[in-house]
Amino acid sequence: MPDLTSPSHSLSALLAGLQVLAQHGSAEAAVQGLTLDSRQAAPGTVFFALRGATVDGHQFISKAVELGASVVVAEELPTELNPNTTYVQVADSAEAMARVAAAFYGHPSQKLQLVGVTGTNGKTTCATVLHKLFRELGYHVGLLSTVQNQIDEEVIPATHTTPDAIRLNALLARMVQAGCTHVFMEVSSHAVVQHRVTGLHFAGGVFTNLTHDHLDYHGTFQEYLKAKKGFFDALPKSAFALSNADDKRGPVMLQNVTGRRETYSLRGPASFRGKLIENAVHGLHLEIDGREAQFRLIGVFNAYNLLAVYGAAVLLGEEPTEVLTVLSGLTSAPGRFEPVVSPKTRVTGIIDYAHTPDALENVLQTIADIRQPSQQVITVVGCGGNRDGAKRPIMANLACQGSSRVVLTSDNPRFEEPQDILAQMQAGVQPQDLGKVLTIADRREAIKTACALAGPGDIILVAGKGHESYQEIKGVKTDFDDKQVLTEMFALLGK
Repeated sequence: MPDLTSPSHSLSALLAGLQVLAQHGSAEAAVQGLTLDSRQAAPGTVFFALRGATVDGHQFISKAVELGASVVVAEELPTELNPNTTYVQVADSAEAMARVAAAFYGHPSQKLQLVGVTGTNGKTTCATVLHKLFRELGYHVGLLSTVQNQIDEEVIPATHTTPDAIRLNALLARMVQAGCTHVFMEVSSHAVVQHRVTGLHFAGGVFTNLTHDHLDYHGTFQEYLKAKKGFFDALPKSAFALSNADDKRGPVMLQNVTGRRETYSLRGPASFRGKLIENAVHGLHLEIDGREAQFRLIGVFNAYNLLAVYGAAVLLGEEPTEVLTVLSGLTSAPGRFEPVVSPKTRVTGIIDYAHTPDALENVLQTIADIRQPSQQVITVVGCGGNRDGAKRPIMANLACQGSSRVVLTSDNPRFEEPQDILAQMQAGVQPQDLGKVLTIADRREAIKTACALAGPGDIILVAGKGHESYQEIKGVKTDFDDKQVLTEMFALLGK
């Protein structure tokens, strides 16, 4: 629907700087709203026909015109043109939409210190901790993450890692209006390829790591790497690029950066150097740039996240000692190594979003580092449907390597059969590990079984869904919160 709170723009002003292949109709059409959903088309709107993975928006041009769309932007124009509609042909509708959206909302990213965090693992933690840090430092701050979008403490539910370009610019404009000075956002590989962040002005970019993920979408690891690198390649000369020097793809990210190139490392020389002193159940003890500090976050992977956050904050002009002081008191994002302890037998449940082999290995290694020899580790893990199938046997094998017992179960099967996914996971279980593995498709029953198997003081890892509060089966989302279910089972079984 048109955004009636927004001033009207002339189409010619919104198209300035855009390469237009052909145009039919008035360039002075008044624009009051933008949409990629033909059902929301109305007089005063621009409808963008986008080619998606499963649906082609060009099929809905006639529907948008029927509902009164003033302008249609498409890669192919229909053979019959409505004389009351302006048609604009472009090479890439998604790129055009991003640039028009930025102009429509007054280029809000240029009025903010916008920092993007990309990589396979750690994006949510880094963006969330940066948001918390800058709030504590006294700023008005925006957050755009997988878990939620936030303006200061106001929560706006998130539906994608990165919203579409229209919603993204609308959110950024809202953040400017609320007085935000800084915004921290996750930048997914999909967002780069689909031009969701095109046209945004970044003050900086942070790279965490790159491991096996999203190959169902990108096809090859090289294309996945290219997508992540595309974000860094597009950073303006005024921006900083902060990369993990300990990841073998870290240096690759910086190759074409025209602005400031910076690195962080736990292993060698870097702009921001960290040293792990202790990794314990109560948190991390690190030395960062010669200063020692205790942190509430646990695990080597979080040592990297803390280094990235520290580096970004210093590059944004904050005082290093003050940054470390505030960071030492902060917690992580929901569903990221989040503990739940049973009241009677002190079983420790850990909820974690680990849904890639690397993330699962990191979490299990962290548990191995902090657990006592007498504590058994029981892992509940599944793999999402309609996603990269190659990681399924790998994840089952990793769970076996790092656990005393393993319960394979459903994650979000989506449109796949849960038993098919589980069969692919079971293929990764080695003969010597068969005796420690149970397969229970029902996730609630799987968590209940893990709780029943746990003795006093044991550790249960529930991996894969983290902060998600639903389970998606055959296109239907039903309420399902791992943390809530684990808590319920502790109570039910008297743990």
